[in-house]
Amino acid sequence: MPYKKLRIEITNRVGYILLDAGSRFNKLSITTIRELKRAFAQLEGDESAYAVVLSGYPGESFAAGADIGQMVNFSPGDAFHFAEFGQSLFDQIESCSKPVICALNGITMGGGCDLAMSCDIRIATEGLRIGHSGAKLGIITGFCGTHKLPHIVGKNFAREIFMTSEPYSSADALRMGLVDRVYADDVFWPEVVQLAERIASHPLNALSAAKRLINAAEDTDLRSGCLLERETATHINSLHISLH
Repeated sequence: MPYKKLRIEITNRVGYILLDAGSRFNKLSITTIRELKRAFAQLEGDESAYAVVLSGYPGESFAAGADIGQMVNFSPGDAFHFAEFGQSLFDQIESCSKPVICALNGITMGGGCDLAMSCDIRIATEGLRIGHSGAKLGIITGFCGTHKLPHIVGKNFAREIFMTSEPYSSADALRMGLVDRVYADDVFWPEVVQLAERIASHPLNALSAAKRLINAAEDTDLRSGCLLERETATHINSLHISLH
């Protein structure tokens, strides 16, 4: 079944999921979320892809948040299931066995910010505008942003982002730790491709193990984490040596 809201490409062991709603802003509608879940499942199972890049490139926005036009007609039950549906996508991205690089090419607001936070590495163009505008609209994210944002930028910055409801620049996002790298617009995409291909050049089992262990570190005490790493390293390293 063809995609309506995105495109998929695989080049040099990198799978690209490119949001393309056909309008100025990519919105996280039910259709878009459903297609993203299908796209990540497709690339998860594709042995030719060792890393994934998620972006709205070359458009003006990465993702401008949930589709408010859909949400205004939601019943409380609809709103609950929509939040659950979005969270299931983000859980899928976080548990993906392949590194996921988020290439923030422009406007990234609300649910788009939540989507970006589910990725492993966030690269931004200088033209980035990122934030959570829910308070201004009288709503709040249901995609777990209020919990994940403090883990990434700390409670003080998270409060500021949610309560001001303003878009922040790439420089602000880098200062807060919300993005990892910022590039000028004219070199942004080549830098994204170069980083993705460098990561994808490594053995997938080592990449997957490192991602799994780092994600587990948030919820695991140091002693248990060290034991988990030792057991994982024993398996991965023994397998690597036997293959050589």
